[in-house]
Order: sequence, then structure tokens, then C-alpha cells
Amino acid sequence: MSGPEEGAAERDLRDRIVTAAREFAEAEGWAGVSIRRLADRAEIDIGDLYRHFADLEALVAAVAVCAFADIAADLAEAHAEATGGPEGAWPAVVSAYLDFAYANPEVYDAMLVLTPDLALGVDGVPAAPRAVFAELRAALAPLAAGRDPDTLAEVGWSLLHGVVMLTRGGRLRPEAQEEREAMIADRLLRWP
Repeated sequence: MSGPEEGAAERDLRDRIVTAAREFAEAEGWAGVSIRRLADRAEIDIGDLYRHFADLEALVAAVAVCAFADIAADLAEAHAEATGGPEGAWPAVVSAYLDFAYANPEVYDAMLVLTPDLALGVDGVPAAPRAVFAELRAALAPLAAGRDPDTLAEVGWSLLHGVVMLTRGGRLRPEAQEEREAMIADRLLRWP
């Protein structure tokens, strides 16, 4: 096989590997994932895995980039479907972000804990993490009221990430979860 079919087949295989790694990580945690175990579990030749990914770190980064694209799409959809005018976007985006983070904890870790090279402001960061930031910025821009929208988006993302990680770590009062999320969505980032 050569030409366009080969390229499509290789992209399909790469996508299949990333999907298998994502599912494996969610089932057993990243600590349980190895290239060999993934190859066995997904019934993929280990040589194919290494042809596409030099090591587990490269595979985790690919999972993270794919997940950033997924959450960016979720945020865009939430923003588009938000009610209440431009200021109604932020609560909808908060809900979509938290839903994704809690439903996909291992993938979320791949995105924001295990891949420090995907930080904003670093040269060569793929488009997907930048798209998440752009969606957060777009949802918060109507609330900026003279503040820098980029900084406001950084603060918003920091709040969301902090509440996710502290909640998952069992460090916050479970009975106050809804109130915390409502504060972030409805009151905390609004100007007086």
C-alpha cells in the first residue's frame, strides 16, 4: 500500500492506539499503562506502537492533545448553547469543563499534570491546548470589565483546575461542592 491509502491507514492506526491508551488509562490508571501491556490489551503489534510513539511519554502527550481537542469542542458547544446572553456563556463553560474533568480523570491528568510541555506560552504548543484557552477566554471576555481578558482566562482556568484537583484529592468538603461550583460560575469572576 502506498500513497493516500497508506497515509490514511497510518492515521487510523495512530488514532486507534491513542484511543486504546486513553481507555486503558481510564480503566487502570497511567501507572498501569506500559507500551507492552497496551499492545497486548489492544491487540496491536508492539512494533506499530513504537513506529508511532517513541515511548510512553510521547503516547501520553498524544492522548493529552486529543483530549484537549475534545474538551475544546465541549466548551465551544456549551458556549454556543448558553442562554442569558454573552454573560451566560461562562456558567455553561464551567459546567462543561468540570463535567469533562470529573468524567475523565486519567485523561485530565495526561492533559494538565503529566505533560508540562503543553503549557501555554511555550513555543510549539499544539493548537488543541490553545483552543481550550481561547474558549475560556471567549466565555470570560464579556465579564472582563476593563480587566485583561487573557489574565482573566488564566485565573478562570486556574480556579477550575484547582477545584478539580482538590476535589479529586478529597481535600475539599463534599457537601460544599455545588456551592463552590456556583461561586466560580456565577459570582467569583464578576467585577463588583
